[in-house]
Amino acid sequence: MTLHHVVGVRFKKAGKIYYFSPGDLDLSVEEWVIVETARGIEIGKVVLEKKEVDEEDVVLPLKKVIRQATEKDRLTARENKELAREAFDTCQQKINEHELDMNLVEVEYTFDRNKVLFYFTADGRIDFRNHVKDLASVFRTRIELRQIGVRDEAKMLGGIGPCGRVLCCSSFLGDFEPVSIKMAKDQNLSLNPAKISGLCGRLMCCLKYENDEYEEAKQELPDVGETLRTEEGKGKVIGLNMLERLVQVQLFDPERVTEYTLDELLEQGSLTN
Repeated sequence: MTLHHVVGVRFKKAGKIYYFSPGDLDLSVEEWVIVETARGIEIGKVVLEKKEVDEEDVVLPLKKVIRQATEKDRLTARENKELAREAFDTCQQKINEHELDMNLVEVEYTFDRNKVLFYFTADGRIDFRNHVKDLASVFRTRIELRQIGVRDEAKMLGGIGPCGRVLCCSSFLGDFEPVSIKMAKDQNLSLNPAKISGLCGRLMCCLKYENDEYEEAKQELPDVGETLRTEEGKGKVIGLNMLERLVQVQLFDPERVTEYTLDELLEQGSLTN
């Protein structure tokens, strides 16, 4: 198997991490670098130090880090952000003029200013051909309008979640992972949409965090309603504490409720009856 030396580069605070070849450059974490991407030349920050990865984990051909960023490059990046803010206002004005049913979320210039990207949300397909022509005549560069989903919108705009903390997606989550209602069921959470949905209106990303632990516990523990033979007699499982691996058993004779750890049940042979 072929191995490649790579560094991990991120272009946004909580953006996806991309691999680049460091070549002969001695790069350290938190260092700014100039790289070539599918969008053009970009500036990013090294977030993963040099390491070896399998060929299947990289997108070939693996692009190299062009060079370490200079102070002039950092200044260009700051100027691009200022230009993007101005472009946002211009684009919003054009949206109003064309009466387009779209919500502009963010505007980005590529580092080399060869392209301006406009991110927006909309309920359906939008015919923005005339809008693009208008924008191209104003900015005199390549224009790309990119429709995004509500989760991406939340990631870009940020905010405070129901837990009182900054949104996970905008602070540290690089990628969105699939989240299902089954995860909420397995964790015995309320299925009230208002309680398990984030600001984006989709299921909260944090439902995924403990899901693997619950899945493992579910395999190890008996089902509610299952009959067990314990040292104190036979009984029925009436409750489970997945995280602590505790089982509540209602004994038949004498009739009372007792609690066992998973280890205690295994030692008694209660789970092999």
